[in-house]
Amino acid sequence: MYPWAMDSRHREQGARIDSAPAESVSGSGPVPQSVMIAFDGGANSERAITYAAHFLRATTAHVVTAWQPGTLNPARLSSLSAGIQPFVDTSPLELDVDDALRTEAAETNTRGVEMARNAGLEATGTLVEVESTVWGALVAAADALDVDLLVTGTRGDSGLKALLRSNVACRVLKHCHRPVFIVPAKCDKQFPVTP
Repeated sequence: MYPWAMDSRHREQGARIDSAPAESVSGSGPVPQSVMIAFDGGANSERAITYAAHFLRATTAHVVTAWQPGTLNPARLSSLSAGIQPFVDTSPLELDVDDALRTEAAETNTRGVEMARNAGLEATGTLVEVESTVWGALVAAADALDVDLLVTGTRGDSGLKALLRSNVACRVLKHCHRPVFIVPAKCDKQFPVTP
C-alpha cells in the first residue's frame, strides 16, 4: 500500500512513516511549495484542509494521519510499567488490533485526501505510526516529507480541559523547525470549493 520511509533523526522524534512516493519536479521556474496537513478525521482537521486550500498556493499537499498501535495504549503501558499485571503473551491479538487501527487510519487518511482534492489541492496521503507522542510523529513527518509548511487544526479546549489534554497543535508549534499554520476551532467561515 505505502512504501516505508524513515531515517534515524525521525525515529528519535517518535514516528514511523508510511507515505506515497514523492514525484520529482523538473524544469525551470518557481520552486514548488508543499504543505503537510495533519488530519484525524474530525471537524477541526477538516476545517484546516478548507483553510489551507483557500489561503495557500501549494503545489503539493501531504495529508498526514497519525495512528497509534494498540500496544501503545496508555492504560496498558501504565499497568505493565507498574508491574501489577502478570505477563500474558497477547501479541497475536495485538497484531489484529494494530491491523484494525491502521486500516481505520488509512480510511480516515483517504477521506482527508479526497477532501483536499475536492478543495483544489494536489494531495497525497501519508500514515504516521506514533511511537511516543502524536505531536512528535507529526513533526517527524514534516521533516521526512521536507514540506515548506505544516497545517493543523486545534481542538479549541480552554480552561481545565486545555490543561488536562495534551495540546498537539501547541506542541507542534513549539517543536517544529518549519513554519506552522494553525486553524483555530472557532473559525466557522465556509469558502466556496473551487476545482
